[in-house]
Amino acid sequence: MKKAILSIALVTSLTLSSVGVQAFASPAVTTQSGVHNVLDNRVINKINVENIYNTIDYLQQSPRVAATEEEYQAVLYIKEQFEAYGYEAEIQPFEFFGFTAPHTVDLMVNGTSLTPNSFTYTASGEVNAELEYVGLGRPLELEGKDLEGKIAIIQRGEISFGDKVLNAARAGAAGVIIFNNTTGALNGTLGGANDEFVPVVSISQAEGTALVSQLEGGESVEASLTVLGAESGLRTSNNVIASKKATNKNKDNGNVIVVSSHHDSVPGAPGANDNASGTAMVLELARAMKNLPTDTEIRFATFGAEELGLIGSRHYVNTLPESELNRIAANFNLDMVGSKDAGDLVMRTVNGQPNLVTELAQSSSLRLNGAPTPFSQGGSSDHVPFGEKGVPAALFIHSPLEPWYHTPEDTIDKISKEKLEDVAQIVGTAIYDYASFDNMGPKPKKGKPQSVDTHMYFEEDVQ
Repeated sequence: MKKAILSIALVTSLTLSSVGVQAFASPAVTTQSGVHNVLDNRVINKINVENIYNTIDYLQQSPRVAATEEEYQAVLYIKEQFEAYGYEAEIQPFEFFGFTAPHTVDLMVNGTSLTPNSFTYTASGEVNAELEYVGLGRPLELEGKDLEGKIAIIQRGEISFGDKVLNAARAGAAGVIIFNNTTGALNGTLGGANDEFVPVVSISQAEGTALVSQLEGGESVEASLTVLGAESGLRTSNNVIASKKATNKNKDNGNVIVVSSHHDSVPGAPGANDNASGTAMVLELARAMKNLPTDTEIRFATFGAEELGLIGSRHYVNTLPESELNRIAANFNLDMVGSKDAGDLVMRTVNGQPNLVTELAQSSSLRLNGAPTPFSQGGSSDHVPFGEKGVPAALFIHSPLEPWYHTPEDTIDKISKEKLEDVAQIVGTAIYDYASFDNMGPKPKKGKPQSVDTHMYFEEDVQ
């Protein structure tokens, strides 16, 4: 990643009125690290990076796929940790319509084994039948075709995979093979569950064109198609929430800061960095800040089913009463914050604009490290539902991502304690800068960055 640099002193206000999100500014050369806010050490001295590392190690013993027993065990562990720190923790269940991928996908054609892939939302089943080529699987191409009990072989293109399967099934096909129209593997989705779907697999362009050539040459081609374990239906995942109320009810400013992460992982990935790292950091910040005096509620949340489309965080945000949602002043979202093989720390906001979170974090990183953490536009994590509701929110992540992202190699040996400590200190001191009693002057208004004498640092990826 290359960064273009432009110095801009923001003495009176933090604004983008004359600078677009594609511009950048670096801190002044006279800036020194280690010049802490008087409150910073209250947080820094309580953060123990060994706790974060050990929690990551515990959580990454197995994948934590949403709605599995492994994810639920992680949920119970997170709740127990909150309670061990003196919090009352709530498990918030939610349902979603999900798909369990098949455990067995096989395809034999005239006694030769091919290498198929499955489609999301395929039906399970075993079909032994004759192949019939039906082009792109459009209704016109199916007219006059005798597909009853056969396996339809269809080329990718023109219409959706789901429509291809439905058209063939309604014409009597017992199974479907879709072959690619370009080189490479074909992985896809049927778009959603449907009781009319039949077992369907994909094969390569080369495999498909070879079979079509045989059929068009007048040969009879028999296939055995097996898809086992695929299942669609309602699933249950859970969020875990614990709150540190304002220390003195008489001085409670009524605002809430939400510190969040997701605790689920993708199939096959232990998820040490994605996202045991963020979850472990949420827990450690909860422990470190438990007894610090605050005039703001700090709410710690870990969300389920993030990997399936931010389902847990959307459920949380969408079920909050409007009055409660309006109390949330900021969301600090931690996702993939510890890999030694990833790049530098960055922040992502939904619209690419600065907000209270970026302001607080840039101030704290400037104090701690001598340079403000850059930010740019980005989604794909649990800050998005907050940002879409108008809550100042930002994702904390390292960029570029590590090569182990979403793989079985996302393990504890790839975790950097130095990076964990850096992010925890930046986020922890940023939150406390807002939430502490000793913060001089009025609190910044939600969505309106306060006046500061600092330097903004915008980030742009240059191709």
